[in-house]
Amino acid sequence: MLNIINKSPLSGNSLDSCLNVATGGEILLIEDAVYAATSGSSFEKKIREAMGRFRIYALLPDIEARGLADRVIEGVSTVGYDGFVDLVVANRNCQSWL
Repeated sequence: MLNIINKSPLSGNSLDSCLNVATGGEILLIEDAVYAATSGSSFEKKIREAMGRFRIYALLPDIEARGLADRVIEGVSTVGYDGFVDLVVANRNCQSWL
């Protein structure tokens, strides 16, 4: 399953909800959720722990738009829009966490 998160972990609980409920698969961080994929953030520990259960991706155009390209946590894969489409196609189910 592809879990898509678009809300900043600083302004909502979408990431926490996903990590507490989902049992595995892939997580794609888009829009303001990409802040969770940055080293030094308050969510770095949660992302690193989640890497044991999920493959974590972050949308590169959103990372670049926020000036975070040099701060992506090692192990988080970045994808462009084409990679976003590939992830959707590769997964039978997609869940957007609001």
